[in-house]
Parts: sequence; structure tokens; C-alpha cells
Amino acid sequence: MKKILQFQINSYDKFHLLWESPKVNKLISNIVVIAFLTGLLIALLSHFNFLTQGMKINIFFSIELAFNVLLIFEAMSLIFLFPDSVADSVGKQFEIISLILLRDAFKEFGHYLGDVNWSMDFLIELTPIISDAFGAILVFLITGLFYRAQKHFRITRNYEEQSGFIKIKKLLSIYLVFFFVLIGFYDLFRAYENQTFISSVKLFYNLLIFTDVFILLFSLRYTTKYLNLFRYSSFALATIFLRLTLSAPAYFNVLLAVIAGLMVLLVTYIYNYLLAKEGAAKDLVSV
Repeated sequence: MKKILQFQINSYDKFHLLWESPKVNKLISNIVVIAFLTGLLIALLSHFNFLTQGMKINIFFSIELAFNVLLIFEAMSLIFLFPDSVADSVGKQFEIISLILLRDAFKEFGHYLGDVNWSMDFLIELTPIISDAFGAILVFLITGLFYRAQKHFRITRNYEEQSGFIKIKKLLSIYLVFFFVLIGFYDLFRAYENQTFISSVKLFYNLLIFTDVFILLFSLRYTTKYLNLFRYSSFALATIFLRLTLSAPAYFNVLLAVIAGLMVLLVTYIYNYLLAKEGAAKDLVSV
């Protein structure tokens, strides 16, 4: 059993090293560009009625396709962040949400190409798009502030405990990679059967929620300090909010994403402040 677990941990290390290599980064860039050009080609074929059954595809489909492919790779990067830092993985989740909001804005803009009737009804229809675009900017800002505010503190007492905790998170990551790939193949199979691609990103976020909760509960082996427990719990709750944004209607999706971002940002500032006060109090006691 130990050999199997060690093999899985070693597999994670190899995959992670490969994923961070310049060759893979170039490959990802090439795949995203190819997806974009493929979308453009399909849109042009649709425009000139070369597709079967009179299928009409907007030219903005190319941008949507490129963003969807990019989001897949961003989700993979998120998985590999779990062993390094829970906070960084939360930040990556906000990055993904901001890209999803931008993708949705691009997608909706595709419906208004050509002649536009600038009536009041049209302006009202534009408001959800503006909401997504402005919401993406707000989440972008919150994410940047969140990263800058992070101060990583080890919750374990020694190197052995730290190494054991990291191994557990690596095992979780390799299982998440397996399920992520499995979900991807399932989506492709459904797309082939139904001629419609429906992403299972909501299911993936459900897995992230349970992963965050598991890490929180497992961390109790190393610390029961209230500050750490509250911080991890708030991160897990933020993941639930982000999951809800994926199915929330217009305006509420942005509202939930911003609330989740402000929550983790505020918790981070308070956490850093209380830790600094605690450290200063210890210094006074030692004197």
C-alpha cells in the first residue's frame, strides 16, 4: 500500500514538473491559438452556408472556444496548486471566475453584431453584459489584492509533519487530475451524442468544495488554532459562493463572486493583523 501511495506521489511530482515546463506552456499557447482559428473557420463556414442543416454560428464563437480551452488549462493549474498553498489555490479559483465572466461577456456580444437599433430595449439588454465585464474587473482587482496580502505561515510543528501534510495534498491533487480528465472525456462523449457541448465545470467545483473541506478537517491533526480554522473555513465557504456564481442569473453571478472575493480579502487582512498582534504580544512576554 505504501508503495502504491509513493508511486502516486512521485507521479504527481513528475506531472507537476512537466506542467510547469516551458515546452508545455508553449504547447498550451499553441492549442489555444488553434482553438481560436478553428472557431473562426467554423464561423466562416457557417456564414457561407457550408455547414449541414443550415447551422448558424456566430464569429464570436471563436473567442468563446478559445476561452473554454484556456479555462481547461487554468483548472489544471489550479489542481497543481493545492500542495503548495491553499490560499494560492483560492486565488486561482478567482482567476478562473474572472475569465468565465469575460468569456460570457464576449459570448453575449456576439448576438449584437451588425446593425444595432439603439433603443431603450437594446440598452437594457446590454446591462447583463456590462455587469459581467465590470464584475470581471472587480474580481481581477480583488484577486490581485488577495495575492499581495498573503503571508504564508506553516501550521505544522516540524519538517516531518509538514512533509506528511504535503503528501496528503499531493494525493488529493493526483486524484483531482484523474477525475478532471474523466469529466472531460464524459463532456466530449455527451457532445458527440447530443451535438451540444455542455461543460461539467459545476461538477468540478463541487469536487473542489469537498477537497477544501477535507483539507480543513485534516489540518486539525496539526493545529486547532482558531485563527487558522476560521481562515481555512472562510476559504471553503468562498469556494461554495464561486460554485453558485456558475449557475446564478445575471447580476447575481457578479454579486456572489464579488462577495466571495471581499470575504476572503477581509479575512486575510484581519488574519494578518491578528497574527502580527499575537507576535508582538509574545515578544513583550519574552522580554
